[in-house]
Amino acid sequence: MSEQPFDKPRISINRVYTRQGDQGETALAGGQRVPKDGARIEAYGTVDELNSFVGVARSTVAEMAAGEPRLAVLAAILLRVQHELFNLGSILATLPEDVHPKQARVTETEVAQLEIEMDRMNEDLPPLRSFVLPGGSRLNAELHVCRTVCRRAERAAVELARAESIPPETVRYLNRLSDAMFVWSRWASHVAGAPETLWEPNQAASGRSER
Repeated sequence: MSEQPFDKPRISINRVYTRQGDQGETALAGGQRVPKDGARIEAYGTVDELNSFVGVARSTVAEMAAGEPRLAVLAAILLRVQHELFNLGSILATLPEDVHPKQARVTETEVAQLEIEMDRMNEDLPPLRSFVLPGGSRLNAELHVCRTVCRRAERAAVELARAESIPPETVRYLNRLSDAMFVWSRWASHVAGAPETLWEPNQAASGRSER
């Protein structure tokens, strides 16, 4: 068996609250106390938020896969992505000087895998003639929420990278993941037979009013 690339977690959670964050500070992986509204905290906090929304979408996919087995592949992908997002949060919560060689992180392997999955699923989809509005189905809307939160995480990572050092794969992964969420939202609707809602500018109140 090949050696695992990352160390396994070495934590013991016996009590959730510690009272140490009541003054607006939190601890990084290396023990440094930093403000809770700092750029690094904002970055990995948004990644954590994204992970929660991916969990919601994965739950919906799992329910739908009972009636449409082809969706099971997306459920498996989303579960993997949740692990990857936790790995990403681990590296963002660690200052560069405290990073261990085998600490969990995202790599070019994860970025490449997202591209492979996007290309594979995109082959099944008709070309778009307009932008898509979220909400063709509940799952479609949930994946679009994931997409937009992922974009916010990407912006937070870019902002952090201007002030501090972070692995370059961080931004690349979030960029690809947001694109993947868009493709997955379309693919899931296609497989489930849910119609896409295309953007029609003249469906606005001003466009529909009589002249």
